Amino acid sequence: MNQILESIKTRRSIRRFKPDMLPRETIDAIIEAGLYAASGMNTQNTVIVAITNKEVRDRLSCANAAVMGSDRDPFYGAPVVLVVLAEKSRRTYVHDGSLVMGNLMLAAHALGVGSCWIHRARETFDQPEWKEFLASLGLEGDYEGIGNCILGYTDGEEPAAPARREGRVFYAE
Repeated sequence: MNQILESIKTRRSIRRFKPDMLPRETIDAIIEAGLYAASGMNTQNTVIVAITNKEVRDRLSCANAAVMGSDRDPFYGAPVVLVVLAEKSRRTYVHDGSLVMGNLMLAAHALGVGSCWIHRARETFDQPEWKEFLASLGLEGDYEGIGNCILGYTDGEEPAAPARREGRVFYAE
């Protein structure tokens, strides 16, 4: 079977990670795949913030957990968080950012890296502390958090794909 189709069928969300940091080349390859995601009229209006610094990652985890009303690590121990943000001025910004997230997760799987889409990026990056964080990186503008793509080496067995529900495809021939 085609490698891309196989990756699509076998990729699963991972919720238990080893603490080992990924090599920078692996992170960069995954990011590059995200940058090649389709976007409305090829505007390429999304940005990716790669968080590999443990202190920043842990602060972001706490902020994300607080939005959820929890004190557990919503990043499941993953050492890398790729935050996808998109310019709110574009009508397709949520769709564009979602395509980036999909590419990131598929690329990670193809490279033997576990991933999971973690929500609450919008609420987290609406907070003044995190707007200041983005500005400290040189990212200014009206961006909205689309998602957090957590990355790391899977700790344990990857889950198998459940059977696909019937009755979800309709042809108009």
